[in-house]
Amino acid sequence: MFWLLLIASYLMGSFPTALLVGKLIFGVDIRDHGSKNPGATNTLRVFGKKSAIFVLLVDLGKGALAAFLPLYFQLNAEPLYFGLAAVIGHCFPIFARFRGGKAIATTAGALLVANIHLFIIAYVSFFLVIYLTKYVFFGSISVGLSMVIYDFFSEKLEFEIVFLLFFFLLIFLHRSNIRNFILGVEPKINDKNLINDRIPPKNGGMKM
Repeated sequence: MFWLLLIASYLMGSFPTALLVGKLIFGVDIRDHGSKNPGATNTLRVFGKKSAIFVLLVDLGKGALAAFLPLYFQLNAEPLYFGLAAVIGHCFPIFARFRGGKAIATTAGALLVANIHLFIIAYVSFFLVIYLTKYVFFGSISVGLSMVIYDFFSEKLEFEIVFLLFFFLLIFLHRSNIRNFILGVEPKINDKNLINDRIPPKNGGMKM
């Protein structure tokens, strides 16, 4: 049952929300536009607020549902493992040729079910770092760092290696942002030029 639910969690995470929204409603592959990341932030940048909210909620739900699986089936296993399996699916989705997002929304959903205190700490850090730096990728990486620090000081959790690997995964996933930042071309969240990346719905249809 453990491995079956773990695989199911990965498959849930592999559901390519932003990719489907882009192709079905806007007629484009979001991975070719904006930051080229099929996640909620780039959806906001390329498709607008309503589409971004939809993608955010579905991607949150993937992580939350995966973390809830062992609780629902009364499996004596840590829910966080299943949530992280969904995160891996989101980042490397089998349904989208393993070209996925950057983990943040699905991780939030997983932590929301698996550890509410860690969720609060990680995402307060996320928004605080973005507010201070105006760079989303710094906030995203801070999620992994805050998880490592939290576990280091926690008496209940023993996920040091898992969280450290997750932190390095976030750095790997944001390597293009880091490179752009070093080159001085990474846009800030309040960059007015981002509006130029907006794409209208195909056939003049309604936006989500």
